[in-house]
Formats: sequence, structure tokens, C-alpha cells
Amino acid sequence: MPTTRAVSRSLVLSVLAVLVLASAAVALEVGQKAPDFSLNGTDGKPVKLSELTAKGPIVIYTFIAAFTPT
Repeated sequence: MPTTRAVSRSLVLSVLAVLVLASAAVALEVGQKAPDFSLNGTDGKPVKLSELTAKGPIVIYTFIAAFTPT
């Protein structure tokens, strides 16, 4: 079971990934490859987008409001 810290860290890293992709000069078109980037996983080890996509298609998503008080 992930700890609150690990979940929070994953959430922050997911948001940073979205910001990195969103900060590109122009939006990606359907079929274009996302720029390669690396973030630390929940275990603290770096994970590169290119390593994940080498295994097959991936989806990056966030639930920004999922861990915020209402």
C-alpha cells in the first residue's frame, strides 16, 4: 500500500510531467511524439519516457483534484 508521501510525490511528478509537455512552444498534433523527459518514480529511481514507450504505448494522466480537500 503506497504511503501518503509516495502518493503525493507521484501526483507532483505527474503534474510536472504535464507542465513539461504543456510548456512546449506548440501543442502536439495527433500522431506526433512527445519530447523525451525523465522523472523520478515512486521508488525514487529515474524513469524516462523513451524507456516506457519502448515497451509499448503509454497514457499520461493526472487527477489533480483527487487528493485535495473539498
